[in-house]
Amino acid sequence: VYKRQILSVCIGCMLLFFLFPLHSSADGGAPNLAYVAGTSRGVSIIDIGQQNVNTPFSIDGNPRTIYLSLDGRFLYITQPSLNRVTMIAARTGQVVCTANVPGQPSLLAFDPGANVLYAAGNGANSVTALDPANCNVERTLSMDSPVYGLAVAVVGSGVSGGNGSQLWVADSTSLIIFDHTGKQLDSIPVPGGPHYVTIPAGEMVYVTTRQGTVDAIDLNTHKLISSLLSGGTYGPMDYDAITGEVYVPDLKSNAVDVLIPLSSGSLPLPHEPSHVISLGVSPQSIAITSDGQLGFVALEGGNVAMLDIPGKAVVNTFHVGGNPRFIITGLYPPLIGTTPQQASIWGTVVNILAYAVVIALFIVPLLLFRRYSRAGEGNKGKK
Repeated sequence: VYKRQILSVCIGCMLLFFLFPLHSSADGGAPNLAYVAGTSRGVSIIDIGQQNVNTPFSIDGNPRTIYLSLDGRFLYITQPSLNRVTMIAARTGQVVCTANVPGQPSLLAFDPGANVLYAAGNGANSVTALDPANCNVERTLSMDSPVYGLAVAVVGSGVSGGNGSQLWVADSTSLIIFDHTGKQLDSIPVPGGPHYVTIPAGEMVYVTTRQGTVDAIDLNTHKLISSLLSGGTYGPMDYDAITGEVYVPDLKSNAVDVLIPLSSGSLPLPHEPSHVISLGVSPQSIAITSDGQLGFVALEGGNVAMLDIPGKAVVNTFHVGGNPRFIITGLYPPLIGTTPQQASIWGTVVNILAYAVVIALFIVPLLLFRRYSRAGEGNKGKK
């Protein structure tokens, strides 16, 4: 009886974890699904475990960039030709809300500390801050020129960065740094014009330029390290969260260049790239899973290549059609809760149940032990 009761409690805990998976980073996220923007019907979905392409979401407006919420529940999609950002339920494809964003938005960045989603494009001199729960515009950051790149640096305490996170914005000549309130902290000139920006955990910011180089900037001193790579046409980057290596699509050479991670004050600089993964087709964007095992590259011509990261090779190719422009990986969507309101309610329910399970795990064994102790004493008395 005792074993059956304990087993029941454990099964209840397992069900909670299956129904409501823990949060995980979706930027280079969990190796469950890959979402591809710009495919024949809008957004295609690759099931990594099943190794097939699921039914795509029909999204108009020339989808360009995707952000996946940390729990895998919601997708945020830029639609440049409609000047819009749309939030949809990742499980059903149902539209939850939309936001009007000027400038043909093609860029997204999420600040986990401030819980703000930033959107921008190179058709307007501004960055729009959105509430990710309802798509409401919270504020607009005015720039001196069009925006070419966005990234958030987690520099505060804790995983989420608290209020210490910084927004790095690439305009036509410089990288502009803002704090979580929208206050400008610094402006760093980047020769050649900054473009895409990625910020791994560590001490460096990596930026491509429209002139055809890849540079690094010290996150603390803001010192520019020029021309880690040159002579290419470089697309949106991603990084390996395990090794810190940065993966740079080179549209000109039909390959992915892999950079050795830099640290502050590291001299002499290592020879870059550390290695090159040849593709034979122009890569448009790349995503690395959080376990550092797989990479997914959106390719010109309607395909997605799957990379074996430790093996440094292409191991599979998926046809998604259209003109893939951006790719991101992440968790399977939770089974329950396809709107922020439902997610909030179920989150509260899960928290209550979790506390109840924890209490039960402590109390039930004590009660059972006490019960059997008394029974044992009674049996001794009878003897």
